[in-house]
Amino acid sequence: MLNSTHFDVAVIGAGFSGLAAAIRLRQAGRDSFVIFERAAEVGGTWRDNVYPGCGCDVASPLYSFSFAPNPEWSRMFSGQPEILAYIQRTVSQFDLRPHIEFNTEIIRTEFSEQTGRWTLTDRAGCATTARVVLVAIGPLNRPARPRLPGLSSFQGHTFHSSEWDTDHDLTGKRVGVIGTGASAIQFVPQIAPVVGQLSLFQRSAPWVLPRLDRAFSETEKTWFRRLPVLQWVQRELIYWRNELFGLVFFGNKKLTDQARAIAARHLARAIKDPDLRRKATPNYALGCKRVLISNDYYPALTRPNVELVTEGIREVTPTGIVTDDGRERPLDVLIFGTGFVASSFLIDLHISGRGGRSLFGEWQASSAEAYRGTTVSGYPNMLVLVGPNTGLAHNSIIHIMESQVAYVLDYLRRLDAAGPGAYLDVRPKAQRAYNEQVQAQLRDTVWASGCQSWYQTAEGKNTTLLHTLTVKFRRSLKRVEMGDYELLRATQMTQATQVPTLTPA
Repeated sequence: MLNSTHFDVAVIGAGFSGLAAAIRLRQAGRDSFVIFERAAEVGGTWRDNVYPGCGCDVASPLYSFSFAPNPEWSRMFSGQPEILAYIQRTVSQFDLRPHIEFNTEIIRTEFSEQTGRWTLTDRAGCATTARVVLVAIGPLNRPARPRLPGLSSFQGHTFHSSEWDTDHDLTGKRVGVIGTGASAIQFVPQIAPVVGQLSLFQRSAPWVLPRLDRAFSETEKTWFRRLPVLQWVQRELIYWRNELFGLVFFGNKKLTDQARAIAARHLARAIKDPDLRRKATPNYALGCKRVLISNDYYPALTRPNVELVTEGIREVTPTGIVTDDGRERPLDVLIFGTGFVASSFLIDLHISGRGGRSLFGEWQASSAEAYRGTTVSGYPNMLVLVGPNTGLAHNSIIHIMESQVAYVLDYLRRLDAAGPGAYLDVRPKAQRAYNEQVQAQLRDTVWASGCQSWYQTAEGKNTTLLHTLTVKFRRSLKRVEMGDYELLRATQMTQATQVPTLTPA
């Protein structure tokens, strides 16, 4: 339980981004912080997603904290259990558990201009105050479920891939999978050998590249332990290779043609049947939707008990699915591999800023926007980790998180220098100018080439992805430009306001 009701920094969420912030706070000598986690354990999406084959499409040496390298990765692309174990081990390494309030869901976060403080209220009604709030809830935590006619009438078993029913045995069952995105191409090859019949309902074929995976030998692990610089070199090589691939999304025709050729060879080698290959061939520009990596997805489609269904779904019946051609496929189980609602940032949390304005209400009414993906005008001393337009299609999101955390630390230094009761609010003009630049640059990317994806709002605005390479984004977050912020002071100095902050000597 909390030993205090006031902290310098409150972090909402104990996933990768929240933990990155907490570790860096400790390393900077700032121990007055608390992490609120709604679940009973750390890990965020890597705790919640336990479907068969769950893993990451970024190589593990890069999909990890730069300040906590792991010489024990078993493979280049590790699975969910190993990633979660890494997160838990890192929490212990940096002694973060005393700072975490588990089973504590923050439902209201309100700013007071009188005190310059945020009040955070959890579902049990307990309140905590903080000078600064870090919203580290992430975008991949609300499953997207399709609205299908007759779905409520289905008498079989249904669940979303992010809420996998581990107690339900699929052996010999007639299983329908809706969606061919990042989750589906991981679990379909795992369940295909055990189910009786698998009907995979595809709206659009994904672009799939080979996964350059391999196991790390014990000799390699030994050298990584003895010479940590080797891990740093490996990490840098992976990072810059991914940055190079990122040019595909920003219009480099030569690299795009090479990637298309690799994808086409990958498909042709795995699927010999011309009709099935046609169904599995994308009809949009490479990169417009998420590019996937897999070595076993295409072979799974060639199994005799697997059918790739490209006809649209007309309706769900009590016993199966009827497609637009009038055919009904009987099903015992229906699994949604339909991803997450990432573009609208709607969650069960009310954030109230200056003048009582509502953050998610404003974002729902227009669209999600932030200054450098991190601060929002009207919500002083609040920073969003992995906020609007910080998502990636080519590199490690942990690089983005660490860039934002560096910005957080400079933000805190600026507050300390300003004195007790100070708070910073990004100017509307600065936020507007930044987002106009973001959207202008996104118009020249492959994501604006005409396909529909989860990167976009219903109106077609891309509020999800970064508009530039990560190396440029990191440079933009090296320091807080004070000219883009309004420096204000609390009108009512409370005892909590006057408590000095903990800063390194």
